[in-house]
Amino acid sequence: MSYILRYFDGIGISEATRLLLTAANVEWTEEHPEWPQEKANQPYGRMPVLIEKAVDGETDFVICESGSIERYLARKYGFIPADLKQAALQEQLRDLMFDVNHALAGRLSSKCKEDRVESEKKFEDLLALVIKEQTKLITSNDNSGHLFGDSLSYADIVLYGFYKNLLQSVVVLLPDVADIVRTMLTPEVLNLISAVESDPKVVKHTSKGNSLARAAAME
Repeated sequence: MSYILRYFDGIGISEATRLLLTAANVEWTEEHPEWPQEKANQPYGRMPVLIEKAVDGETDFVICESGSIERYLARKYGFIPADLKQAALQEQLRDLMFDVNHALAGRLSSKCKEDRVESEKKFEDLLALVIKEQTKLITSNDNSGHLFGDSLSYADIVLYGFYKNLLQSVVVLLPDVADIVRTMLTPEVLNLISAVESDPKVVKHTSKGNSLARAAAME
């Protein structure tokens, strides 16, 4: 079995999917369709898209939407608990992080100063809430370098992808975001970022390009 991930040529909202595929130790490649020329050829006209190939090379399954792709892979390869309540806690945290992304999108689309100021405040308030919740979970988990349990989980992977997008992608369009994020990050979250980056299951991917751990710590 192998996979093809279709997405834009950048970090964006697909980093967690890349990490899940790497952690699962499966064969996968990435395609960057011409956009918007290839829009009509994607499910619902959207990306990312994950294509699962059977052993014989035939397409076995196709799915789009980042959250659906992540949850499918996390369940298939054991990075999210089978227990529904425990799984829901990790998925809840993921959705909270994506609320921050939506706030950023609102900031980019702001047409006037008042809207921009309002969207900036919404982004900062949501980010502060996310970091507070992440720090609380890490602390209650004995500062193990994980949000839940004692090994790499879906929630850990999403957290890493979330900050990589903010600190190494979004900053191209909104340079001030880096300083906002860095001033809010706690030692607990920084430690988790470092733990994920060096985890043997994903280091093959995280070692490519610039270190998020160093970017987050302003090194």
